[in-house]
Amino acid sequence: MTDDALRDLLFQTVLIFDGPIGTEIYRRHVFLNRCYEELNISEPGLIEAIHREYVTAGADVLTTNTFGANRNALAKFGLSDRVVDLNRAGVALARKVASEIARPVLVAGSVGPIPSDPFSSISVEEVLREQVTSLVEAGVDFILFETQHSRDMIQTCAGLMAEFPDIAFIVSVAVSDEGESIRGETLEGLVGGWPSHLRSPTAWGLNCGAGPSGLLHVLERLAGLTALPVVIQPNAGVPKAVDYRMIYLCSPEYFTEYAKRYLALGARGIGGCCGITPEHIREMSRAIKPLARASRSISEIIKAPQQLTPKEPVPLEKRSQLGYRLSHGKWVTSVELLPPRGWDIAGIIEKSRQLAEAGVTAINIPDGPRASARLSPLVTAAEIQRSVGIETILHFCCRDRNLIGMQADLLGCAALGVRNILFVTGDPPKLGNYPFATGVFDTDSIGMVALQRRLNSGLDLGGQPVEPPTQAVIGVGLDPTAVDRKREIDRFRRKIAAGAEFAITQPVFDPDALLEFLEQLGPCPIPIIAGVWPLASLRNALFLKNEVPGVVIPEAVLERLAAQTSREAQVAVGIEIARESIERIRRHVAGIQVSAPFGKIELALKVLEGFLGEVP
Repeated sequence: MTDDALRDLLFQTVLIFDGPIGTEIYRRHVFLNRCYEELNISEPGLIEAIHREYVTAGADVLTTNTFGANRNALAKFGLSDRVVDLNRAGVALARKVASEIARPVLVAGSVGPIPSDPFSSISVEEVLREQVTSLVEAGVDFILFETQHSRDMIQTCAGLMAEFPDIAFIVSVAVSDEGESIRGETLEGLVGGWPSHLRSPTAWGLNCGAGPSGLLHVLERLAGLTALPVVIQPNAGVPKAVDYRMIYLCSPEYFTEYAKRYLALGARGIGGCCGITPEHIREMSRAIKPLARASRSISEIIKAPQQLTPKEPVPLEKRSQLGYRLSHGKWVTSVELLPPRGWDIAGIIEKSRQLAEAGVTAINIPDGPRASARLSPLVTAAEIQRSVGIETILHFCCRDRNLIGMQADLLGCAALGVRNILFVTGDPPKLGNYPFATGVFDTDSIGMVALQRRLNSGLDLGGQPVEPPTQAVIGVGLDPTAVDRKREIDRFRRKIAAGAEFAITQPVFDPDALLEFLEQLGPCPIPIIAGVWPLASLRNALFLKNEVPGVVIPEAVLERLAAQTSREAQVAVGIEIARESIERIRRHVAGIQVSAPFGKIELALKVLEGFLGEVP
């Protein structure tokens, strides 16, 4: 496979790489005193089984069991004369398993660091050439130089690959959380300022070195250093101290949450390294593949010629009470209530009535949060509006419906009078209790905004007339604590360009972070409503901080909660902190959305005391 072919493939889609071979061999009770690469010949069935587990889990790339199949590494086992045999056997095993799968699966020839051998007269370059030549002749699709930790060695690899111009290669570096290799070289020193006389890698990679959390910020740095595709394969990380216990925070779900953020930062290949298992790859693959499809623009999907002239949408102030308040700069308050798990809506109707009587502007209704199966959010919203008379803000995600189904439901919203809609991409199905459900993701939130604006202009997806036009107030989500703030701002501006008319942020636990985001964003043409989540306890706060990637809770907040000895006192402090946050940001936003922890609306109302009505 050539540079162009692999690079184009990485840019066109997101490839799922497999996980470690060595970890899986050890899990099968093969001790470290054996040569793992020699198993390619002595126990081929074992290696095939590992490859088969990974490809069954969803891997698009199988890495050969040849990480240490070089002359210097094999010497300590007395196998330095078996380089060619072991590499060829490793490629054959991976290729055999790849051929069993109906979909395309690539085979990457793994080349690890070359250990020094003071007793050998053969240069490192010759040792490297011997292994790479064996892998290329055996038929790998590309070479993967893994766990590299020095600029000199990286350049040696690139220099050697000039001898194989028709074979793509990826250089993957191993760095710590701080972005330094074991030799103390920085990420910038390893990959930055690439010499013009050397062949460039097809892609850069990050592997091992650090766990999912540690490599997140390193990936952000690497993305700023190169325009080439990036592949990321973290290890399982190190244990963290939680209540004096050392806990490994790398379940398949935890790994997948970080994989989603890697995707958001622009990673084009995602896999695992030491400690990651086929189960991690399976869970990650189920989430990442649908989300990768969602990145398509709605403009690429709408191909029917436009034969009708779009109509001017109904003015925002006339579409709904929320639209009126937003267009006239009036303060907005909303409380989030989850649809019931069953079909009895009496409870949520009563809570909505109490909130309406208290003066809350609208009820916020999520669409299958955490990929859970609940009563239809559209039915819930419509019944609340019919029974109580308070408006709702309906979350609308693209996970469960294709474009035709989404258009049908948006027309249903119009027919039922549900006019305030917040478009979100949605959580992958595997995050909920139904991991084998299929995620559709024909488009993302930007595409859905464009579709709704089209319906508001009297045209459907195929250019057919919609009479009368819909009158939706178009909202979008916003994450002020996003790791890649530049990308979040860019996507937000694209949402506005697509037709967004208001935004609601993710829950803000650090008001300074929101204010910094707004300052960097600059003048905003649409109103922003800030999300606020009153922490119900220290345990609640620690769960969000440790288990939910991207949630930023200042240490001062944790200390204030920890200083309280009773659950009731912690609840009171959580409410106090939320109110302080609102006081800090209220002059910078158009309103507040408060979550009701565990459905307890009394907590939300305590947070909103003094902030209902016309608040300056």
